[in-house]
Amino acid sequence: METFDILEETGHEQVVFCNNKESGLRCIIAIHDTTLGPALGGTRMWNYKNTEEALKDALRLSKAMTYKSAIAGLNFGGGKAVIIGDAATQKSEMLFRTFGKFIDGMGGRFIAAEDVGTDVKDMEFARMESKYVTGISKAIGGSGDPTPVTAYGVYVGMKACAHERWGSDSLRGRRIAVQGAGQVSRHLCEYLYNEGAEIFITDINEEKTKIILETIKAQSVKPNEIYEIDAEIFSPCALGSVVNDDTLPKFKFEIIAGGANNQLEDEVKHGKIILEKGILYAPDYVINSGGLINVANELEGYRQDRAMKQAEGIYTIVKKVLKTSKVEKIPTNEASKKLAEERLSSVSRIRNIYSGVSAFSGRLGELTRK
Repeated sequence: METFDILEETGHEQVVFCNNKESGLRCIIAIHDTTLGPALGGTRMWNYKNTEEALKDALRLSKAMTYKSAIAGLNFGGGKAVIIGDAATQKSEMLFRTFGKFIDGMGGRFIAAEDVGTDVKDMEFARMESKYVTGISKAIGGSGDPTPVTAYGVYVGMKACAHERWGSDSLRGRRIAVQGAGQVSRHLCEYLYNEGAEIFITDINEEKTKIILETIKAQSVKPNEIYEIDAEIFSPCALGSVVNDDTLPKFKFEIIAGGANNQLEDEVKHGKIILEKGILYAPDYVINSGGLINVANELEGYRQDRAMKQAEGIYTIVKKVLKTSKVEKIPTNEASKKLAEERLSSVSRIRNIYSGVSAFSGRLGELTRK
C-alpha cells in the first residue's frame, strides 16, 4: 500500500520521518489523533529489521495511545516516536539532542516521553533542545521514573478483574504468572507479594529475574514455560503479541492483566477467542495507562500523590469496560475501544458546537456594528 493509503486506513493525521547522518538518528514520529489535545506518547528505541517494521510499530502504538488517553480521561491525543537503533550500543547525547530538535520543530503537536529502550537521561538530553519533552528527573522538575505508577495501575486493574471473576478483589493466595522482569514487573511483583499472592516470573534475561528474587519470594520459570503455568492470572509485562495462535491453546489462566503494549497479536481474532474461552482480559492500553497519567501530571506541575490517586481510578475504568463487554456480549478490547471512541466523538461535537457559536457571535457582532 502507498503511505497515504496506510494513513487513511489507520486514521492517522501525520507521520514525520527524521534523519540526521551526523548523529545517526533515524526516527519516525506518528501522530494518530489530536481531538483531545496534543499527541503525548513514548519514545521507543529498537533495532528494527527495516523501516517498514518501524513504521508499522509507530502507527500501531500511536493509535493505542489515542485510546489510552481517551479512556483514562486525559486531554491528550495519541502519538509515538520510534528510533531505529540498538539501545545498548548506539545511544549518545548527540542522538537525543538531535531528536529533541526535531520534536521542537513540530511546535507542540507531539510531546515525547520515555518508552522501551529509552530512559530519564535520554529524555533530559532531548529536553535540552525542546520544552515538549516529559519523563525527566525529579531533580529538574520532572516526574522521574514512571514505572511505579504504571505498575500500580496494573495492580489495581488486576484487582478489578479479580472482583469481577471471583466476587472479591483480594489477590491473597492467587497464582499469578508474570512475564518480564523489567521495572514495571519489579514494582508489580512487590505489590503482589505484599498482598500474599503466589508469583511465577520469567524473563529472557535471567539476571533481571534474579534482581527481583532478591526482594520478593517467587518461582522462576523458563520463558517458554510461562504460558503453560497452572496459574489463575497471566500478567504480560514485556513486549507485545504474546497472546496468539500458538500460546492461547496452552492457557489455563482465567484472567489476562499486564503492563505490556499490544498484547494481542490480532486484536479482532484473538479478542474473540479470549471471550469464547471465558478469559477476562483487561485491555492493555487501559490497565497500563498509569505511565501516561504520570507524565501527563508532569505537564501540570508534578505531584506523585496526585498521579497515584489518578492511577487508582484505573480500577473503576476496568470495571466499566468489563461491564460493557458483559452487557453487549463483545470482547473487552472492543468494549474499551467503544468507550474511548464515545469520548472522542463527544469532545469533537462539543468543539464543533463551540466553533459554530463563535462564528455566529462574530457574525452578530459585525451586523451590530453596521
